[in-house]
Amino acid sequence: MGEEVKLFAVWGSPFSRRVEMALKLKGVEYEYIEVDLQNKSDLLLKYNPVHKKIPVLVHNGKPIAESVVILEYIDETWKGFPLLPKDPYQRAMARFWAKFIEEKCMPALFKCAGTEDREKAVEEACELLKLLENELEDKKFFGGENIGFVDIVADFIGGYWLRDIQEIVGVKILTRENLPKLCEWSDEFVNHVVIKENLPPRDKLIAYFRTRFGPKP
Repeated sequence: MGEEVKLFAVWGSPFSRRVEMALKLKGVEYEYIEVDLQNKSDLLLKYNPVHKKIPVLVHNGKPIAESVVILEYIDETWKGFPLLPKDPYQRAMARFWAKFIEEKCMPALFKCAGTEDREKAVEEACELLKLLENELEDKKFFGGENIGFVDIVADFIGGYWLRDIQEIVGVKILTRENLPKLCEWSDEFVNHVVIKENLPPRDKLIAYFRTRFGPKP
């Protein structure tokens, strides 16, 4: 039976890229549909009427929204290259750290790009990332020897997004002095063959961030 897999996404979104990374790691073929967030299509609103956001995965006509939910769906649906550990405790821990990244780290990092009390925001973000770094211990990836669920959820931190924002805004968050293990992990992450192929074009991303976060003329 043929499968129909569609992904409604935005090229520069770390949330969209999470789903692409998971699909590629699993070897799942899919149709990519770029969404214009300024002019949301009727299809997007039909498939995600609650949040009206990307990404949305449509599998055989059934839509799934929210990137972390989609990752779990992908892992349960396609068995090749497991994203979550088999052990129930380890699975629970992976979900815990994914939630920590989503609810604590991401908002703190976005706050660093704002103009209000940036110094305090950077300090708070570094403290949170230190907790995340401790979870790495001596592992290559959060998933062990292979990319896993937490690594993919942390793509904003490990990929180009955080590196480029901190450079444009002029803050120091992810540095070898502050977070040496997390920096090593980030290097491994961006150089993984599948991840490297599924990161957004860096020059395009930098240009976008300059218009959003750079100094205004």
